[in-house]
Amino acid sequence: MAKEKTLEDLFHDTLRDIYYAERKILKALPKMQRAAQSQELKAAFEKHREQTEGHVERLQQVFEIIGKAPRGKTCDAIEGIVAEGEEIMDEFKDTPALDAGLISAAQAVEHYEITRYGTLRRWASELGLADAARLLEATLKEEARTDEDLTKLAETSANQRARKAA
Repeated sequence: MAKEKTLEDLFHDTLRDIYYAERKILKALPKMQRAAQSQELKAAFEKHREQTEGHVERLQQVFEIIGKAPRGKTCDAIEGIVAEGEEIMDEFKDTPALDAGLISAAQAVEHYEITRYGTLRRWASELGLADAARLLEATLKEEARTDEDLTKLAETSANQRARKAA
C-alpha cells in the first residue's frame, strides 16, 4: 500500500521544484543579459543573477533544515517560461521591442517564483519550520522587489522605445 502523502511531502516536493527552477534561471539570465539592448536592463539581469545565486544558497539551507539533500525535480512550468523567453529573443532580435519582450519574460519568471516562495513560506510556518520560513520570506521579498524594478524599467523606457518604433 502506498504511503499517504503529507504536507511535509508536499513541502519537500515543491522545494525540489523551485530549486530546479532557480538553477535553470541561473543558466538563462546570462543569455537574457547578452540579448538585452539597454544598459539598464543588462544591469538588472546581472543583479538578478547575483540574487538568484543567493536564492539557491538559501534553498540549500532549507534543505538542510529539513534534513534532505538539495536535489531538483524537473519543473515543467519553468521549462515553458524559459522557452518562451528564448522564443522572444529569437523573434524580436535586433528590434526596438526586444527589451520590452525580455522584461515580460523575466516577469513571468518572477511571478512563478513569487507564487512558489509564498506557498513554501506559508507551509514552512504551518510545519513549525521558523528558520526555513524566514529564509523563504527573504527570497520572496527580493523576488517581489525585482518584479517591481522590472515594471519600472518597462514603464520608464522599454515600452516607450518599443511603441515609438511603430
